[in-house]
Formats: sequence, C-alpha cells, structure tokens
Amino acid sequence: MKARDVVLVDGIRTAFGRAGEKGFFWYTRADDMVVKVIRELLRRNPQVKPEMIEENVWGATTQEKDQGLTLGRTSAILAGLPVDCSGFSVDRMCAGGMTAVTCAASEIALGACDIAIAGGVEHMGHHPMGATADPNPRFLTERIVSEDALVMGKTAENLHDEFPEITKEMSDEYAYWSQKKAAKAYEEGKIQKTIVPMTVYTKEGWVVADYDQQLRPDTTLEGLRNLRTPFRPLGKVTPGNASGLNDGAAGVLLMSAEKAEQLGIQPKMRLVAYAYAGVRPEVMGLGPVPATKKVLEKAGLTINDIDIIELNEAFAVQCLVFMKEFGFKMPNDERINPWGGAIALGHPLASSGPRLMIHMMHLFEENPSARYGLTTMCVGLGQGGAVIWENLMRK
Repeated sequence: MKARDVVLVDGIRTAFGRAGEKGFFWYTRADDMVVKVIRELLRRNPQVKPEMIEENVWGATTQEKDQGLTLGRTSAILAGLPVDCSGFSVDRMCAGGMTAVTCAASEIALGACDIAIAGGVEHMGHHPMGATADPNPRFLTERIVSEDALVMGKTAENLHDEFPEITKEMSDEYAYWSQKKAAKAYEEGKIQKTIVPMTVYTKEGWVVADYDQQLRPDTTLEGLRNLRTPFRPLGKVTPGNASGLNDGAAGVLLMSAEKAEQLGIQPKMRLVAYAYAGVRPEVMGLGPVPATKKVLEKAGLTINDIDIIELNEAFAVQCLVFMKEFGFKMPNDERINPWGGAIALGHPLASSGPRLMIHMMHLFEENPSARYGLTTMCVGLGQGGAVIWENLMRK
C-alpha cells in the first residue's frame, strides 16, 4: 500500500497567557481551551462537518486533572463531535503537539482515517513542569543522566559551555530580535490572524484573551544585559533570553489530499516528512540539529532548499547553536522566525509545535514563492523534532 499525501487545511490557537494568577487563563480549564480550538477549526471550515472528523489527537506534558482522562477523547465529546470520533493523548514534553500532528498524519497516510484534528495544550499555571513527576532515582544514583537534565535552564547553560563562542551578548541580541520581530508582526496585524479570541473569567471579571501576554515590545539590549541568571551564578541564561511559563492551546485540521479535493478545499500545505532524534539529556537544546539532518535526508533535501524555518525558542542559545550548525547568519537571519518566536510569544510546552505550523501556514501565504518550510524544536530530556512542509499556495 502506498502512503497517501497528508495536507494541513487550517490551524488556529488561543492566545498564550502568563502562567499563574496574573495570567488570563488562571480560572480557565485546559480542556476548555482545547474545545475552543476544535470548535473554531470547524467554524472556519464549514465544508468539514463534525461527523467527518474521525480522530482527535492532543499532546499534553502533564496528563492529569484538566489535562488528563485521555484529553483527545474527552475534548472530542466536550466539543460536540460525534460519539464515533475516536481520540487519544500523547506526551513528548515540548513536542507533544508536534507528535500529535505527526501521529494523526500517519493515520491518514496509511488510510486509518481521512480527516483528523490534532494539537497540543499546556496549562503551566495549573501544572508546573515536572511538579508531580517522580523520576526513577536510578537516573541520578547510577548517573544514567546528569541532574542538570531535569532543569531545562541548566541544560541551556550547558550548551553555552559546549559552544563558548556563543556569548551571553549573542543570546541577548537574539532575544531582542525575537521581541522586535513579534512586535512588528503584531503592529501589522499578522499574529492576530493566528489567534481565536476567548472570553475568560479573571480576578478583574470577564475579559477577552486575544493577545500573547508575554510580549515585551519595549525590550532593549541594555535591559536584557542586566537581568539575573537564575540557573548559575554569573551564568548566561536569563528570563529575557529564554521562553516563559505560559498557558495555551493550538491545533490543526488535517486530511488526505484526496479528501480535500473531494470536498473542494484548497489545503495550505503538505506534510513532506518528519523525524525525531535523541541527544544527551543534559544538552537537550541540541535536539533540532540531528532531527533536522534526519528529516532532510528522509525528504531528499538540503537546508538550502528550505525557504522558511519556524524554530521553537526555548532558549536563545539553542537557536544560535542551530544557526551555527547550519550556517545561518547570527543572531538574526531572515529565514528563521520572521514573526518572532517563543521568547516573545510564549512556550506552553505541548502547544508550541502546532503554533510553529500555524505560523508556517500564514508565512507560506505571505511568501507565495516559498516552496519548503521546516518546523523544528528541542524537547526536554534530550530529543528534537522536525517536520518539513510544502507550500500548496505557491504561485
């Protein structure tokens, strides 16, 4: 049996809020954010009737409470999808949503279903990363992994150690450009197109969550220079050159190319290839490098064939290592994150993979001459994920 082409028809996300009591999702459940995304995907695509959705796949890092009980199934029921729509949840930490998308795409490619919704959610206010985890003590007592592997900020400091040529000043400058690019994209009304406004209850009453709370358009290099280094005395990783703690959900609508044609839908992009790779957990930020090399080989492409790259900005240093390894201009290259990234917009763990894809979808539309795009990210405990997409809106 020959694998079928899988296409992305649409994608949408909630705003990304600050985690904690000051965030506008503090009183909102994670599964309700997922429901909002599912319903908005259906509202935006009336050719796709609810009864056509056969699979609903969602990534979440902490699968308990409002992110538990097999979120892919419960959110399908809550969103009003027919009872015969199946669903499941996956966990690959930061790449949970990316994995949900590639799992659903694999089902479509092999004919297990024709249409699926997939995405990721993370309510880091309700579920601080690793708060309820119970790592096997052998990890540390038998020195299977460095204790740094359990603290993401320390893994970023370790990357600075491995690549001493990447200085704190370079990381700060990278973060500065992320903030400036995101602010410009907001000013031009571009990022707003990726967000479905959601009315939520807060301490101030009912408000509309329709923007990313982490954005700091007034960021200056001087301000970044003076921030504390919480992971190491006199370190290089600061709250300014790292992503924050956030709440949010992001999802996409996938189907076979044949089904899109049958429904008269113009898909936005085709999934060309995907790959995941492992690296030493204590330098998890290296993950996008081997994952990208692996997916390029699978697709028969080189990095020079890639027109746009959406690289998740867990930490600035991790992005700079990627740019160095593939020969990009540091600390700012026009091919990478044209609208800024997670340092400016936020990184609600499992939501970030689909967020990269949603940006890619809009960037393809904005750049009709672009053919291939790459969405890639590092993953806690030492992994990387990468997906190559083809622009189906080319002219």
